[in-house]
This record gives sequence, structure tokens and C-alpha cells, in this order.
Amino acid sequence: MVEMKLNTTQDVLEQVEQICNVTEGDLRAWLHKEVLLNALKFKRDDLETLDLKIINRAMEEFRYAARVFRPYRKLRKVSIFGSARTPSSDPYYQAAKEFAHMSVEKGFMVITGAADGIMKAGNVGAGAKNSFGANILLPFEQGANEIISEDPKLITFRFFFIRKLFFMMEADAVALFPGGFGTHDEGFETLTLLQTGKAQPMPLVLIELPGEDYWESWEGFVKDQLLKRGLISQQDLDLYKIVHSPQEAVDWICHFYSTYHSMRKVRDKLVVRLEKELPMDQIRELSNSFGDIIRKGEVRPTKPLRAEKDEPHLLQKPRISFSYNERSASRLTQMIHTINQMGRS
Repeated sequence: MVEMKLNTTQDVLEQVEQICNVTEGDLRAWLHKEVLLNALKFKRDDLETLDLKIINRAMEEFRYAARVFRPYRKLRKVSIFGSARTPSSDPYYQAAKEFAHMSVEKGFMVITGAADGIMKAGNVGAGAKNSFGANILLPFEQGANEIISEDPKLITFRFFFIRKLFFMMEADAVALFPGGFGTHDEGFETLTLLQTGKAQPMPLVLIELPGEDYWESWEGFVKDQLLKRGLISQQDLDLYKIVHSPQEAVDWICHFYSTYHSMRKVRDKLVVRLEKELPMDQIRELSNSFGDIIRKGEVRPTKPLRAEKDEPHLLQKPRISFSYNERSASRLTQMIHTINQMGRS
């Protein structure tokens, strides 16, 4: 993609005029105008210099990262998290490498933090061609590994929040290997976004090797302290799965997308795209089993809606839709599990 160069005031004015001449019904043109108007409001609001620096850098980082990911948006990706301190001799390094390689064989690309340890293992297993590196500027530990360091799919972020946004926004699955504070931060952030519906439902696998209890101990805390105190719900435990091998992790991710494909909110309807049609008796069963998350009506098969025409590669997929109450993302994940079980019958 060629960078648009604005070398003169006249160039800028011409672009501004073009953006302001919004065609009614053109959403992209309207959004370009809104971004421009917000930039003018920064001046109107007389924001402090530090605020302006952060806004400018955040917008610049987001724009660049979106540009890097854009050509690959139709390909599924898995974000891999784990310690940068894991040596290449560690069994978890080998497991991460195997997991990434198996994921690529199933059609996934991988996103890692681009540093050493588990992140490097993910890039090694996937190969540079199928890897993204979301690096972060730190005074220690975080230089990009040699697998991804010269690749155009390496992005170096200054802000953690923009980096974390892309880790989730671009992912179709998340895999956690043992790690420190950063790994747990990403794990709990993933759970929070899934629990609140701020992220699309996706599989979250916590990988520990046989005989280990890293994630089992973590789950003990979750159940004994969070669940027993009523701080989370029983169905929230279905947002993740502890697995004990790379193969089991890949199998679970593939199972998540075996009948379920994706979903999209269109006005008051939640449209669920499928890999195969479900018979009407199973669709009625979904209505009966998950009536608590249906605002009104029932689950019905549907044709592609007009708003979905911007995803032409998905128009041939069968669909069901219903009026979702938007209050229980964990129950929605349970519905996906049920859909996949139905698809196996």
C-alpha cells in the first residue's frame, strides 16, 4: 500500500475538501469526516500538550497496525501469550513451537509479542510468512526475535493498550502458555472482554503439559475465590479450556469453528453464520435451551441481511438469527458449544 503524501498546504486543503463532501449513505466517508472533526475539536478543547502527544501517537500506531493487518483480515489468527524468559530447552518452548506449527497447518496465522521465549517459539513454529509480531518498546527483554525482526508484519508499539487491542481485535483464538504478570494480564483481559461481550466469542486455551499444575492451580484460585464468592458465574468457566498438549489445544480451537463460523449484530438481530445447516428441530431446541438470552421471538434460519453485503465471502454460509438480550456473553458461548455439538450429530 502506498502512503498518501501531503507535501503542501494545497494538498491538505484538497484532501479536507474531499473528506467534507460526504455522500449520503457512504459510511466510510462519514467516518473519515468524523475523524477530521475530532481532530479539530482537540484544538477547540485546548487540550494540554501531553494529551495531544498521546492522542497523536495512539492514532498513528492504530493506523499503521490496521494497515499491516488489513490484507490478512479474511484469514483466521491465534494470539499466543507466554513468558519471554522461557529458554529454548524448556518443554514449554517446544510445545509452543509445535502448537504454532499445527495451527498454521489448520489454516491459522499466529500473532505473538515478537520477543524471546514462548513468543519466539510461536514465530519459529509458524514461520515468518505466517507470523505477526506485536512488539512493545521496553528498556529490557522485548527486542524483536530474529524470526520476525525483518518482516513487514512486525509492528512496534509504544502503548500497551493499542497493542492489546490488536492482539484481541485480530484474533480468532487465544492460547496461553505459562508466563508472568504480562501473560496473566493478557489472560484476564481476554476473559473480561469475552465475559462482557466486548470481544467476539472465541476459544481461549490454557496449555500446560502432563504432570504440571500451572493452570490447574490458577483455576483453583478462580473457583475458590471468584466463583465461591459470587464474583463470577458458573457459566463463565466455559470461557476457557485447560488442555495438556499442543494437539489438544489445536483440536479444541478447530472444534469451536467446526459448525459455528462467526456472528454479527445487525440492528436488533444477532446473526450467527454457520459452516453447515442445522435442521429445524435443532434450531427449535436452541430456542428452548437458550430462551434466557433471547429478548423476544425465537431462533430462526435466515438469509444474508442487507448489512452483510460488505462481507461477500460469507454470503453463501447458512445462518440463524435471534434477538439477543446482550446480557450474557458466557451463555452465548455455551450456545456456540451446543451448536458445534449439534453439527457433529
